[in-house]
Amino acid sequence: MQNSLKHALQVSVAVGLATVPLIAAALMQNGSGGHARAAVYASVGEELITFSTDIEHATLTKQSSIMLPGFVQEAWVSPSGPFLYVAWSNGGASYAGTGVEPVGNRHGITAFRVDSTGALHAHGTPAAIRSRPIHITGDRSARHLLVAYNDPSGISVHAINPDGTVGAETPQAGSLDVGIYAHNVRVLPSNDAVVLVTRGNEPTSTTKEDPGALKVFRFDNGKLTNVASIAPSNGIGFRSRHVDFHPTRPWAFLTLEAQNRLEVFGIAKGTLTSQPLFDKSTLADGTGVKAGQTASTLHVHPNGQFVYVANRGAAAGGTNNIAVFRINQQTGEPSLIQNIDTHGLTPRTFSVDPSGRMLVVGNQTTQAVADKTVPANLAVFRIRADGMLDFAQRYDLAVGRKPLWWTGLVPLK
Repeated sequence: MQNSLKHALQVSVAVGLATVPLIAAALMQNGSGGHARAAVYASVGEELITFSTDIEHATLTKQSSIMLPGFVQEAWVSPSGPFLYVAWSNGGASYAGTGVEPVGNRHGITAFRVDSTGALHAHGTPAAIRSRPIHITGDRSARHLLVAYNDPSGISVHAINPDGTVGAETPQAGSLDVGIYAHNVRVLPSNDAVVLVTRGNEPTSTTKEDPGALKVFRFDNGKLTNVASIAPSNGIGFRSRHVDFHPTRPWAFLTLEAQNRLEVFGIAKGTLTSQPLFDKSTLADGTGVKAGQTASTLHVHPNGQFVYVANRGAAAGGTNNIAVFRINQQTGEPSLIQNIDTHGLTPRTFSVDPSGRMLVVGNQTTQAVADKTVPANLAVFRIRADGMLDFAQRYDLAVGRKPLWWTGLVPLK
């Protein structure tokens, strides 16, 4: 099995090497022309705020906002049409510290049509879902939405109707292995497999550690079938959080939340290697577990040359930064080349524009630090040709007791 995986990886790398110059050339042409357009969205509780962008000058301008029935949890933009699918809930961790005692009885997905200015227009009736959605994504054909739930851990698949509205839930087998505390769900570039990233839970004084794992499913027209459970060291010390994929090579990049690690797994035959190919610290000092310090989301640059990881420091002396890694295009090995401060606290989410020239961070919380208050904000960075970041400016947001929970960037036609 291991030899066949190795052979498949070698073949996939060879194909990737042949195609990446064409993709890179197209991206560079798009970037150099200065014509890429995008909108940035930021959620503060139930409010979803729209910003227009000037990618050339790395600036944002607030345009409008809309209200959802519950706190925005996550959103996904369709690659085949101007639609944004927003998952929301009136319960869960996003309400912590707001002073609200949510009953947690309303959870859904609202489809929006995105017009040429970035404005959002409700499209169809919101679809009810089973519990608080922690993550949402779509398949590569934009025919299905996949939702991850953390409590209880689970996954659901919903059809996307031909008109872009949210359709019915696809029934699944009752034997799906959904692990403990799902946190992220993604569809492999091949569109024939799904990875459900399950984080597990840290041990406490009264409970033992719950193991983390990557649950891999076969994906066939909305139906999921168990394939593999990837859990190095039986999932102990494996607080897997978010995964992203190289655009042309057979590599999956994964953050380990509590361990502050970036791991790389190979992709072959609709699954992942059982052990990581590479394991790197996301912190500048090269350390791992630190009290109050966690890694959050990550994104691979559109050209596949770099991967960006957000580090969050909740404790005094913690660091809130974006770690920048250069990816060896022959092996997939990431090398840390920069840690740059996010100019705010708790960077839970961030996004990269499709032309690969701008990165926007959502610094989640407003906190008093020493003798000053650091507000929640959107921090904008320019992405240099060498992949490293230059801070441009930040936009402070009045969030009150609500969190800046999600941010995302959507390309415009």
